Amino acid sequence: MNVLFVCTGNTCRSPMAQYFFNKIVEEKGLPHEALSVGLFAFDGDPASENAVIAMQEEGIDLSPHKATRIFAEITQQADLILTMGKGHKEALLQLYPELENKVYTLKEYVGEEGDVADPFGGDIEVYRQTAQELKELIQKLIARLEKEGAENGEDSHRG
Repeated sequence: MNVLFVCTGNTCRSPMAQYFFNKIVEEKGLPHEALSVGLFAFDGDPASENAVIAMQEEGIDLSPHKATRIFAEITQQADLILTMGKGHKEALLQLYPELENKVYTLKEYVGEEGDVADPFGGDIEVYRQTAQELKELIQKLIARLEKEGAENGEDSHRG
């Protein structure tokens, strides 16, 4: 499954989610992959310095990340699109109404309410909190994908 994470600038939340997701599915040998984009990203911007530090503390190197602004083709290639907040979901559906059946907020998709708070401009503690929240949400997301794969009779592990 191809998952696309979406936030505003693609320098904090969505790349953190992407890198957590890809690390966990790789460790579990699952056939999923994630990318991330921002609704208003400046292509090529690096990840936020505090995001890089917070992810290093989780054993993940976010430094190679470069921001990508959303574009039609990447949304069409995604099987599931997860936004960091309701505002992102609404804006995305205004741009691409045909995506209605595959766009959710991350929290909505894992059975929670609210948005993932934007750490942009915050100190390192704010980024650490965001990293912890995203890690927990991504673990719930992967558990749901594994469960759905098993229910659909799919071989969820690479073999």
